[in-house]
Amino acid sequence: MTEATLSIANPAEILTLFGPRDQHLRKLRRAFDVSITLRDGRIRIAGEEDNVNRATRTLEKMRHISRKKGDLASEDVDAAATEEGATIEGAVPTISGDDIDIQHAGRRVKPRTPGQGRYVEAIRRFDLAFATGPAGCGKTYLAVATAVEALRAGQVRKIVLVRPAVEAGESLGFLPGDLRAKLNPYLRPLMDALGEMIDFDQARTLMEQDVIEIIPLAYMRGRTLNDAFIILDEAQNTTVAQMKMFLTRMGERSKMVVSGDISQQDLPRGITSGLRDAIHRLSDIEGIGIVRLRRSDIVRHRLVQKIVEAYDDDQHHESESLHDKSHHPRHPSEGPNNRE
Repeated sequence: MTEATLSIANPAEILTLFGPRDQHLRKLRRAFDVSITLRDGRIRIAGEEDNVNRATRTLEKMRHISRKKGDLASEDVDAAATEEGATIEGAVPTISGDDIDIQHAGRRVKPRTPGQGRYVEAIRRFDLAFATGPAGCGKTYLAVATAVEALRAGQVRKIVLVRPAVEAGESLGFLPGDLRAKLNPYLRPLMDALGEMIDFDQARTLMEQDVIEIIPLAYMRGRTLNDAFIILDEAQNTTVAQMKMFLTRMGERSKMVVSGDISQQDLPRGITSGLRDAIHRLSDIEGIGIVRLRRSDIVRHRLVQKIVEAYDDDQHHESESLHDKSHHPRHPSEGPNNRE
């Protein structure tokens, strides 16, 4: 039995290293078969010498990542542990250069950043994969491409593309026109992504045959989908109940991808996002992939990343301003309606 210690004075850093509900800590214990405990700001690692050394190096790497990035995602822990030879159930490789086996209009689809590589690998490896990240980082595009790849390879028999129609209250009944006209504004982004992979005539034929469905989330109720590749886009706009309903539609030999941008929630104030809740609730379940894409994964026009950063920075400053005001209330004599 060998022991090693790692001194960390900052309690916040310890919380980051251990992860939500100690999930990072439990992952390391399983990966290296060691005991990891905390006392008086010192992390104690005990076990077989080689395992202790590898676990200690992994913790040091995790510490470096958290200081550099300001946070520590589950895939960061997976990557650090894998570098030390650990085999982690559900771990997603840090990067994949593999193309997706889709070629359309002379262009081959492939991940263009390490984050996108992890995303595609998670989709391929797990029956249920979650992805969060800003607009333009390929969440919808790569999910649809991987679904088309699976359909052409005979791995699934149909593709179901789903979106919550928040603006229409998930009813769509008050909108003018037939069903197609009502759905078009809400489902157009999914149709656009599909059009990047399949010729229009072929896509129309597959939709007429119900091999490909593009539907609002409300239309998933009461269904069980077998041999299907199901994608839920804009999932940050689902409620907790809607997310539970969607996830329980998965049938035999099916695969689900759930993606969204938690910072762009359009739900009424006070309503918890089903995406945020699901990632928190399901993060400890083995066999579920969770990938967090970042600004560096944005691959739209070169200006998009700068635009996202500008808006995010502005929101951060507004939040700080509101925080300052809440701690320094205006004296009654300073009110705008007080006059001498």
